[in-house]
Amino acid sequence: MTPMGILAASLTALAAGLVLRLVVPPPRRLSTRIDPYLAPTLAAVGRRGRAGPIRSVFGPIIDDIADWVGARLDRSGTEVTLLRLRQAGWYVGVSENRMVGAYRVAQLRSLALGVLVALVVGQVLGLSMTLRLVLLALGSLVGATRMRGRLEKAVEARRERMKIEVYTVNQLLAMRVRAGGGVIQAVKATVDRGHGEVVSELAEALRLHRSGWRGPDAFRRVAELTPEPFCSRTYRLLASAEERGADLAGALLSLSEDVRETRRESIKRTATKRRAAMLIPTIAILAPVLILFVAAPLPYLITGWQ
Repeated sequence: MTPMGILAASLTALAAGLVLRLVVPPPRRLSTRIDPYLAPTLAAVGRRGRAGPIRSVFGPIIDDIADWVGARLDRSGTEVTLLRLRQAGWYVGVSENRMVGAYRVAQLRSLALGVLVALVVGQVLGLSMTLRLVLLALGSLVGATRMRGRLEKAVEARRERMKIEVYTVNQLLAMRVRAGGGVIQAVKATVDRGHGEVVSELAEALRLHRSGWRGPDAFRRVAELTPEPFCSRTYRLLASAEERGADLAGALLSLSEDVRETRRESIKRTATKRRAAMLIPTIAILAPVLILFVAAPLPYLITGWQ
């Protein structure tokens, strides 16, 4: 059978399976019928604890393979990977071991998908063995680096959101402190009334404080984990004010001004880059046409040839 025949047969089988699923839908899972009658805590525990027969048999094998592949893809180590996952805000509410394990499985899935796509494309196009190996290498490279690129983009996006939020949070904290409250009381009032990435990190500091950490140690711990330097400075200011009783309101207002100036300069640089990028299509399209119009009469003017 030709590659196009294999592709046509596969698409036909897929279409038939989708039609069959629409006509005869699968039965509802028993878990969806039981969960509404359980307490929320018991339902959550049951969902986490349930595992199908395939997961029970092949899950540990896949986890071991994912750990081995992930260790080769990320040479920085588990601690750095865990820090980046926290900074990206992925797998919130999951333990550290399960967080890294889920990321390793996602890496393995991305690598397998890249290899599979490369093999299918090489088979369908009927490429030679050399081109198939080159395509396989490219697919493996894309699959291996895809999750890492998504992680870095998520960290950068969260950093930008936090840079926007920290200005308002600093203003609110300064207002609370000026009103006469302490550091913990000001942070608690801000967490109770606000939401966002910075507020979630302040809530984490309060959780550590309630679990037995000293206030300054809790703020310094959050400052070590945050991806945004201005947020780290804010948390360290809170730790110093809680420990030494420094003038927190004035320092927070000064830091807010620094954040605003930095964002203003960043917006100016971005606007300049986009303005320059807008000129590239104009130059690329109009410049060759203009050169042709200018150079067209030159042979006649120089040699008199028509």
